[in-house]
Amino acid sequence: MATAVPTRGAEVGRMTPADPRRRRMLGMGAGLTLAGLPMAAIAQSSPRATDRAMLSAAAFGARGDGTTDDTAALQAALDRTFAPGGPGFLVIPPGTYRVTRTLRVATARGEKGNIGYRHGILAHGARLASAISDGSNVLEFISHSTVRFLLIEGLDITGNGREGHGILLECEHKEHYLYNFCLRDVVVQGCGGDGCRMMGNVFEGQVINTYLRDNRKNGMTLGHGARAGILSAIHVFGCVFGQNGQYGVAMVNGCYDAAFHGCYFLLNGKHGLAALNGCTLLSNCGFENNHEAAADFDKGGPGIWLQGFGTLIGCTAYSMFKQKRLIDAYVVGQFVMIGCAGSGDARAKGAGLARLDGEKKARATVIAPSGTIEYVKDFDAVEISAHDGGGVRFGAHWQSRNLAQLGAYRLWIDAKGRLRLKNGAPTSDEDGRAIGA
Repeated sequence: MATAVPTRGAEVGRMTPADPRRRRMLGMGAGLTLAGLPMAAIAQSSPRATDRAMLSAAAFGARGDGTTDDTAALQAALDRTFAPGGPGFLVIPPGTYRVTRTLRVATARGEKGNIGYRHGILAHGARLASAISDGSNVLEFISHSTVRFLLIEGLDITGNGREGHGILLECEHKEHYLYNFCLRDVVVQGCGGDGCRMMGNVFEGQVINTYLRDNRKNGMTLGHGARAGILSAIHVFGCVFGQNGQYGVAMVNGCYDAAFHGCYFLLNGKHGLAALNGCTLLSNCGFENNHEAAADFDKGGPGIWLQGFGTLIGCTAYSMFKQKRLIDAYVVGQFVMIGCAGSGDARAKGAGLARLDGEKKARATVIAPSGTIEYVKDFDAVEISAHDGGGVRFGAHWQSRNLAQLGAYRLWIDAKGRLRLKNGAPTSDEDGRAIGA
């Protein structure tokens, strides 16, 4: 089912009661997070000094010849690798491994399922070729315990469009966690669901140099758990989200604490990024020719749809077809955009930088922009080195949160075009006194 993008007025900026507590813990480091765990979990979560063994999928009969059904062999290898106290790492040798049903790792429930040592899948040169046809996922890691240091590296998953998600990481529990994980050098393409989906108590993780392309739904979906769990502190580096049927990335179920660094979002059916409750940070990210599913430029939209809050640094948008601008934002809290640019050519010559709307209590600051900025109704931002002439652009309406302020004095332009000054915040358009000609 498609991920719906809320319209203006939808409930945004909502945090669950657990959100502020989780964010405070994360801000103080993992050590404090562990302080809230049972002692047995802490003991399991500490890296062990004992040597970890590496198993080869070949030892379980996996052929990797592209025609043999390797599902049973790979599942047996995973079961042995991730068993309590198991070897820790599974090496999948180069080759193409045909799979006909979900490969699943599910930890035992409670403390007996805790994994605190480094473990994972090393698969450079290995491809899982999905022959799944019932909507099931290709690879799942389901945590019913406290799991740290999971690594999935070098794996290539190719779908046929009839399976579900390529990779699912899930921990839908209040008292258990999946964290300090890393997905690196992973490729997922052609799947019938999302390329990668992370849900629940999944946090303090990194996704690095990963390519999520041509999946029927989203390249990646991040979300709080539907039943329990807060997703947070996810950092994504140098990844590509391209040609996915819906969004490059969708942040759903109230999640917001993810940061994208040097990523590229292009040719997705809808937005490159849909951040339905805000996004912590986007830095040096590019958005190119998204909204491929739109009929034409007039029916297209922005690279980013954001509600709530966010910070963008050095992000760019370029379009020749249907992407209209870098971002549409409905701001509830604080919005900052620094050194960002938006432009277009060919059928998208009218493409610009941003369309900003929001609540009266919201604050927006735009520094050194390049490209047209459209403000909806009375919403405005403080612009420094403004796009239409440089200098500093303040709000002009007496109710603006961005009035020019000299000490305690506020300046604004009244309905008759006169500059007005008041010591303190104005209470009406005619407050204070008119100054100048």
